[in-house]
Formats: sequence, structure tokens, C-alpha cells
Amino acid sequence: MEYAIFSTELPLPLFKRGKVRDIYELDGHLLFIATDRISAFDVVLPTPIPYKGKVLNALSLFWFQFLKDIIPNHIRSIPLPSQLDPYKPILEKRYMVGVKAEPIPIECVVRGYLFGSAWKEYREKGGVGGIKLSPNLKLAEKLPSPIFTPSTKAETGHDINITIEEMEKIVGKEAAEFLISKSLAIYEKASAYAEERGIIIADTKFEFGWHEGEIILIDEVLTPDSSRFWDAELYERGKNQPSFDKQFVRDYLESINWDKKPPAPPLPKEVVEGTSQRYLTAYRRLTGKDDLL
Repeated sequence: MEYAIFSTELPLPLFKRGKVRDIYELDGHLLFIATDRISAFDVVLPTPIPYKGKVLNALSLFWFQFLKDIIPNHIRSIPLPSQLDPYKPILEKRYMVGVKAEPIPIECVVRGYLFGSAWKEYREKGGVGGIKLSPNLKLAEKLPSPIFTPSTKAETGHDINITIEEMEKIVGKEAAEFLISKSLAIYEKASAYAEERGIIIADTKFEFGWHEGEIILIDEVLTPDSSRFWDAELYERGKNQPSFDKQFVRDYLESINWDKKPPAPPLPKEVVEGTSQRYLTAYRRLTGKDDLL
């Protein structure tokens, strides 16, 4: 099992340390380093997951390229300065360089299946995000068509689900319509591709930002951190699904009755290794590559 990277200390100005990424200033751009940190229930866990950062980074780069016909993204091909040469063993396959965009404070969530918080809301209200759904749907049921359910993007704590009307008040009607159409188009193209490779993208979330007067796709995209990836061969509505994402970690934490408040408990070896293998399996299936080990 590879040594895991929990955090980095580079000789560059630190822009931000997120739940998973360490972000540095780099010649007017941003240098994103995907560490092996993992969060669950909005808390960073003390135990890193080997290969996780490499999967997030490589898979995001794959999808950004795959989706560039739908919307431009923040990725730029900028050489790293020589002062980072000693850090190449850490940076290898973990970094991307992006433009500085102004993040739009909305999590753009697309759901193709009824699961997670959407399932809970459906049982309580008969719909999700203000969208009425058919009665008698089952857990993990495929929806007649994907739905867009936005939430506010919180720096700390939980994101808050909002309606599309509330989203329009935050970003404006024109921008909201653009975000909805692009999010659904991305999901449709990516989910069709993934199913051909044995993975169902049950739901996912996108982040967008303003750059030079246009909206672009930023952050990460369609990773096991930001999406639910299910095994298409084993899919069965009405039950929990075998997955290639961090649901494995969430299920463990639920099983030990953690109160979901910091500090988070450490993860046992079998959960760490199981999560690592799930992330690597998702990467292999989606890209057809096995170049991260």
C-alpha cells in the first residue's frame, strides 16, 4: 500500500487549505494539490486514504478534457517552477494548475437516482428540491429523467438545499438557467459514457465560477468524492448499492454511531484499504488506465 499524503508544505503562498485540496498561488494561477485526506459528514477524518488524491486529480483531468465541448474549464497547462523540483515525488499525479475564477456560491447537484438526502426528502415531502416526484418510488430508483437540485455552498458545516427559485435570487435568472442546462448536459454525457463501462453515476455535484466574463467549470468533476458511483452489474432498486465512492466510509461511521462532530474517529485498516481499492476501481473502469500505482 502506497504511503499516503495528508498535507503539503510547499515554498509558495498558500491560497487555501480545503477539506481535500491544498491550494497555492502560482504566477497568477492556482496550484491544486489533491491530498489523501477524506471527509465524511463535512468533517475531515484523521486517517488518509492511499491513492485517493491521485484518483481525484487524474479522474478530474480526464473528465475536464472529455467535457470541454460542453463548457470550458479552469485547467491550464503551466509548467511548474524549478523551485518545486524537490517536491516532484509528492506532486506527481496529484496536481493541476487552474485560473483564478470567482466561485459561484451554489452546489449544482444533478440526481439520476433517488438516494441519500434526496430519498429522505422524498419520503417526507413527496419530492426533492421543490420538484414533485411520482408516488411509490423505491430507494435507489432511477428517475424518469435527471433532476437539478441546488444547494448553497458552505465553507464550513453542511450545505443547505434550496429551490431553483431561491437559486435565481442568489445568482440571477440568466445565470441559473445556464448552470442548470450545463449541469444536466454534463451529467447526461458522462453518465452515458460511464454506464458503457459498468458504472452508474447515481448523482453528482458540480462547481462553476466566473472568469473573464464567462461561466466555467471549476474545482473537481465526477470523482468518487463528488459523485455516487454504483456497480451497474449489481444494481438493484429498493436497496443500498455496491459503490465505488466514499459511501463505504460513511457506512462504517454510521455503524459505530459516531455523532458526526469533530474530532472524527480514525478508520481501521480494512476500511482504508477497501476505500482505496474502490477509488482505484472507479478510475480504471472510467479511464481504461491503470497508471496510478
